[in-house]
Amino acid sequence: MQTIHFDLEGEYVELNQLLKLVGLVDSGGAGKALVAAGAVRVDGTIESRKTAKIRAGQRVQLDGVDIHVK
Repeated sequence: MQTIHFDLEGEYVELNQLLKLVGLVDSGGAGKALVAAGAVRVDGTIESRKTAKIRAGQRVQLDGVDIHVK
């Protein structure tokens, strides 16, 4: 599994935007589609909220990629 460390600037980042910022999708809309399809997990649980607020200390998983938010 590939690991990406993401340095958070601010209180939170929206899930669909996080996927775009780390380069896993080309647009926020593509990120929303993956979330809607049930392909994204936050802290091990499938996340269905496209704009869920991801905060420092959380982990996001998608297709063998583990994103650690710091």
